[in-house]
Amino acid sequence: MLPRVYRLFDWLVSKTYRVYEWYLWKQIENGPKPRHIGLILDGNRRFAEFHGFKAYMGHEKGAENLEKVLLWFWDIGVEITTIYAFSTENFQRPPEEVREIMRIITESFEDLLKDERIHQNQVKIRAIGQLHLLPDYVQEAIQNAEEGTKDYENYVLNIAIGYGGRAEILDAFRAIAKKIKQGILSPEDITEGIIESHLYTAGLPDPDLIVRTSGEERLSGFLLWQSAYSELYFVEACFPVFRKIDFWRAIRTFQQRDRRFGK
Repeated sequence: MLPRVYRLFDWLVSKTYRVYEWYLWKQIENGPKPRHIGLILDGNRRFAEFHGFKAYMGHEKGAENLEKVLLWFWDIGVEITTIYAFSTENFQRPPEEVREIMRIITESFEDLLKDERIHQNQVKIRAIGQLHLLPDYVQEAIQNAEEGTKDYENYVLNIAIGYGGRAEILDAFRAIAKKIKQGILSPEDITEGIIESHLYTAGLPDPDLIVRTSGEERLSGFLLWQSAYSELYFVEACFPVFRKIDFWRAIRTFQQRDRRFGK
């Protein structure tokens, strides 16, 4: 008797979810969609701890879920996605966890390059951050993925690894200072456009929407310059269990906001 009750309960939950998913889609279907979304993948360790897993298993679950999430983005026409995968501060985590994360990141880049959906959708893969801090085998996987997708123009997938927003701005100013020293630029030439052209995201529009999972309500150094007028949306769910309805609720909130850009 009990197994039948459980099956009935699961069926009801699944049916309710699908109805709510349809309801949300009808709300956002004809509204404006973000061109560029930033996504902070937070809560992998918290998910692992809650389920009694080792920390790296939470990161594996997060990487698995990311494959589905990216398809949701592309399905509604999000042209540019920037993912915060690993910060410069994350290097301070226990060595075993860092090694496992590097392994997962390497496998993720290899899988992306082999994924037919990347090639069918013509997704250009880029890594941004202080990539020289990464192990050689990770850098090699990144270079292969970038080289194999460099000519694609439909979508851009930025993966921020070894990334820090302050470090990005420092790197930009160092590059500008070097050009001033060489006589290529003068201090009077420095504009917002000049600074933007020296950021890791040079040539791309700023994110319209930044989503962070796991309930934390801060950017943690993510795209500090670029996020000046981004809409922010915080989700309680940890990233391994981030659902399509969570994403569509973020889009609904984005559509309800009045973006005036300070005007």
